[in-house]
Amino acid sequence: MPLYKTIVPNSQTTVKIWKINESYDDLIKDITLKPNSLERVLGMKSELHQRGFLSVRHLLAEFGYEDADLFYDENGKPHLKDGKKISITHSFNFSAVIVSDLIIGIDIEKQRNKISIIAHKFIDYEFDYLNESESYYINKLTIIWCVKESLYKLFCTPGLSFKQHCLVIPFAMEDDDTIAWIDYEEKKYRYNINFLEFEGFTCAYAIA
Repeated sequence: MPLYKTIVPNSQTTVKIWKINESYDDLIKDITLKPNSLERVLGMKSELHQRGFLSVRHLLAEFGYEDADLFYDENGKPHLKDGKKISITHSFNFSAVIVSDLIIGIDIEKQRNKISIIAHKFIDYEFDYLNESESYYINKLTIIWCVKESLYKLFCTPGLSFKQHCLVIPFAMEDDDTIAWIDYEEKKYRYNINFLEFEGFTCAYAIA
């Protein structure tokens, strides 16, 4: 099975990353899906999305869970029936799940030059320390996006803005961690961030 990487950032938290090599048929044959999950996956128009969805169910199995143990609230945030916290992500041929006793969020994104075109939509404060001529500019933009997406998943509050409410403290590419803040409705929330790069992808996860 293509379990790509397991990370244990602390005693209460585990991250598992899956490299999606299997076909749709191979992914679906070994798992049991709830009726609404099966309906959802069959309704997906893209096989890439189907395989991403199914790979997440295989990651759940790596944690000892089944699809039936997972449910979503009215804001679309995933939860586990045993009360542990979970966050889920997939991008192209990678997916990841983080499970913890703590409040967490995770995101994976493919590193692509076109992120520079939309940078102004999700970056404000961070432009103060970014340098467009730097060789790692796209990598840094992707890290910042992943951090803010993980914060969004963690906070899961309608109206939260990447640009206005999420701040990523300066970091160096040789680092693997930083600090991020959510500044929302006159309250500030501090989060520890870890990030890593692999095979042209970036992953970041936030831990409260």
